[in-house]
Amino acid sequence: MSVEKILSEWKIGAYKPIYWLEGEEPYFIDKVVDYAEHKILNESEAGFNLTVFYGRDADWTVVVNACRRYPMFSDRQVVLLKEAQHMKDIEKLEGYVSKPLSSTIFVVAYKDKKMDGRTNFSKVIKKNGELFQSKKIFENQLPDWTRGMIQSKGYDITPQALQLLIDNIGNDLSRLENEVEKVWINLGNTKTIDENAIEKYVGISKEFNAFELQAAIGKKDLAKAIRIIQYFKANPKAAPIQLILPAVYSYFSKVYCIFGMDDKSENGVKGLFSNNFYAAKDALATAKTFGIAGVEKILLLLHEYNLRSIGIHDSGTSDADLMKEMVVKMVS
Repeated sequence: MSVEKILSEWKIGAYKPIYWLEGEEPYFIDKVVDYAEHKILNESEAGFNLTVFYGRDADWTVVVNACRRYPMFSDRQVVLLKEAQHMKDIEKLEGYVSKPLSSTIFVVAYKDKKMDGRTNFSKVIKKNGELFQSKKIFENQLPDWTRGMIQSKGYDITPQALQLLIDNIGNDLSRLENEVEKVWINLGNTKTIDENAIEKYVGISKEFNAFELQAAIGKKDLAKAIRIIQYFKANPKAAPIQLILPAVYSYFSKVYCIFGMDDKSENGVKGLFSNNFYAAKDALATAKTFGIAGVEKILLLLHEYNLRSIGIHDSGTSDADLMKEMVVKMVS
């Protein structure tokens, strides 16, 4: 069951006694927990019928006793167990889970981990409640997910703005949503987010960013690459080297994959770039400009300068000087 399905059922008052939320992506778990904490009960009901535990401090007997309590002045109560992955003896909840109270909605947030599906505990949860596994969004799914999130709020986003946003934030879903919220709060009556809005309200320059740097390297435009790095130097918080290098590496590793593909047309390689024809066209041009040996050289240089940026084989060269040196070697 998806997050959307769980929340849609809750909105019509359809509840199961147990919701076990586990997995590597905290965003979806937080969505369900936040709704359970603030929306299932109204303000007057929550005062008597909302109980929140944190795994590191929670005792399983106290949690079970809370779950077995009957609601006051309400048809149901909500018990939340946050950070459940830190709870000792969590498997001792099995006794309650095997015979849950129908008037209690017990929501467990078990982040960064998964239960062993072979255990009886897991089987009992699946039988009497809902087991939700929160999986990381793959990079090629990120554009569609981000666009869908934006459209669900009644807005749209241009392809260029979407690429700019994703290239600079990555797959931190919570931050993506927070940054987009900052934009639409300031948009007024405008319903489409463009590059200017991203630059103005998120603080990402549409001219000086990782995406533009990789494009400049791909075209062997050394002058433009140096200008971008100079901007990074003057605005270190906007583009720290530990964010820039992985972004550039991600791009050139995809370009490298092109050499092993049978179909090297734009349509054939667009899947590497979230089905973006423009990105595929640029990548093919980069592959042609550098050749396989040139792209291999770039990947090795990125690895070398990533190590130097964290102090390995380097005595303290500034980030900007490291990037300038690296880029000169790449395009020479």
